[in-house]
Amino acid sequence: METQYGIIDYGMGNLKSIYNAIKALEKPVQVIKTPDRLADVDAIILPGVGAFADGMKNLTEKGFVPRLEEEVVHGGKPYLGICLGMQFLADLSSEFGQCLGLGWITGAVEKITVSDHSFKIPHMGWNNLSVKTPGVLFNNVDKDPVFYFVHSFYLNAAHEQEVTATCYHGMDIVASVEKDNIFGVQFHPEKSLGAGLQVLNNFCEYAEVCHA
Repeated sequence: METQYGIIDYGMGNLKSIYNAIKALEKPVQVIKTPDRLADVDAIILPGVGAFADGMKNLTEKGFVPRLEEEVVHGGKPYLGICLGMQFLADLSSEFGQCLGLGWITGAVEKITVSDHSFKIPHMGWNNLSVKTPGVLFNNVDKDPVFYFVHSFYLNAAHEQEVTATCYHGMDIVASVEKDNIFGVQFHPEKSLGAGLQVLNNFCEYAEVCHA
């Protein structure tokens, strides 16, 4: 049976772009609007744009947090967090006051701070990555890949071995993390042309091996 992919709709994600990207890879994908539907899929994608606290509030009020813990942490389903969906992995965020995250990746979400004001905040546009380790997501991706970013905060991961790539925007910024079945990217693969589709395809290939 084919691996089934679910994109969580909690009111803050750019669902159409990521949905279309997964469809372009010819993968069966559905939008998940209620936590019980997570049981119907084999891999979970959580996109997001906006403020951390608002996003966690929506996830919590819709009942997704305990079900995500059950399916991803205890059940081992592959998880890909995109932009805000990656930041949720942290222990907490300092955006507009402290707010607890999922706590799956040790670290905190902090504001990008630069001394060279030629680097504008928010960090918006194309930026190349420094891939620390190909891991799962950067297999068959060019050595100096370029991806599309839109954010003012980033996940400052505590454990270097969980950081697979960084980018530079006036400071080093964690661009991707990987821990067991849990993946996060600060950039938007669905808006990053061929390199972005390759990252998504790599996640799908990993999910298919897990599901086999």
